[in-house]
Amino acid sequence: MPTASKLAAFLWYALVAWFSAQLLLNYLPLGVQTGYFTTICAVFGGFIGWTFAGARAGDTMSAAYGYGLTTVILIVLCCVFYFSVEEMLHRSLRNRYGGLLDALTGCVSLMEQNFVLLFKYDVVIVLIFGGMFGGFLVEKVARKWS
Repeated sequence: MPTASKLAAFLWYALVAWFSAQLLLNYLPLGVQTGYFTTICAVFGGFIGWTFAGARAGDTMSAAYGYGLTTVILIVLCCVFYFSVEEMLHRSLRNRYGGLLDALTGCVSLMEQNFVLLFKYDVVIVLIFGGMFGGFLVEKVARKWS
């Protein structure tokens, strides 16, 4: 059921994911084609904001900060997993892996590389404060319009 808190969570976490992805573009190596990187991150942010943060609205403020941070962590995990699997599939289509197990270990290695790339101070600060403010915002919207 659509609610105002779910809509606020969708919009806010899509914005946080998009802005974090824009910040992360500065740290990618030269020549990397980004394509729909920021858009895909924003879609993940909006979907997880709607389903996770929006569904938990209506609790205490300390719980709101908690589910706000958890929402951001879920967004990061889903985005890193998606882009690692996508890169693994591209590499496997170019016959870079010897078999299925080699491709799966390559995917885990790509996830590790993507996590290391993600931990830049400005990106982490935006994610932490964006997540906490998102929890606050969703909780205030739920209290006002529920």
